[in-house]
Amino acid sequence: MAKNIRLTIEYKGTSFAGWQFQPEQATVQGEIEEAIQKTTGHRVTLIGAGRTDAGVHALAQVANFKIDHPLEASRYRDALNYYLPRDIHVTGAVEAPSAFHARFDATWRHYRYIIGAERSAIYRELRWETAGLLRRSDLSKAAAMIRGEHDFSPFCVSSSLKENNRCTITHSAWSEAGPLLIYDIRGDRFLHGMVRSLVGAMVNAAAEQQDNNMLNLTLEDFRNTLEGSRTDRIAFTAPAHGLYLVAVGYPTEGNQE
Repeated sequence: MAKNIRLTIEYKGTSFAGWQFQPEQATVQGEIEEAIQKTTGHRVTLIGAGRTDAGVHALAQVANFKIDHPLEASRYRDALNYYLPRDIHVTGAVEAPSAFHARFDATWRHYRYIIGAERSAIYRELRWETAGLLRRSDLSKAAAMIRGEHDFSPFCVSSSLKENNRCTITHSAWSEAGPLLIYDIRGDRFLHGMVRSLVGAMVNAAAEQQDNNMLNLTLEDFRNTLEGSRTDRIAFTAPAHGLYLVAVGYPTEGNQE
């Protein structure tokens, strides 16, 4: 009888063309599916809770697959890690109810974006290093505007717009840790490119001096876009390498991360 195996995965997205399988390209989904085949001899389809883009990282991506194989669920962690590249690591493996679906059952997702105020040879692939000075108060004001339910169409990749583009954001805030600016956002759903577009817009609105690559955005422009009186798409997006999928929540697990 087929088991439904749930995995928790962390990965550094720098070397991958995103989560979703793409022919002749290295993807996180493709690497894990190949590791499953090497472990069990079975080809499976791995379902991820979030389809992160190329260069985006994850601290606790959730995925599941169904398989008819005698290997105990808990043993998949070590078995898959044996075959996976070092940039992907399975941190947990359990048997889930047969109806569990990593993507459709998720009730919230938590993303984090990291900005570095100084250059680093080591951490440059893990954060957006921007030399421009940012007004912290404006960043906080913009983050507060995001909370609640909005139509986030202007912050979505045009080709990925849905019939309904409304999302409810329960947490949106900036914090500081040494030279780092950290943005955390949690909501019931996210559109394609939404977090990076929001971060890009906030940085534009809070920049003390804008360069030629930035938009001429103000906090009022940002508010008008969220409230629907300005509908043109926010074209400036923050780089992918500063974004992390931090956690995914499900109904039976409450609100804890």
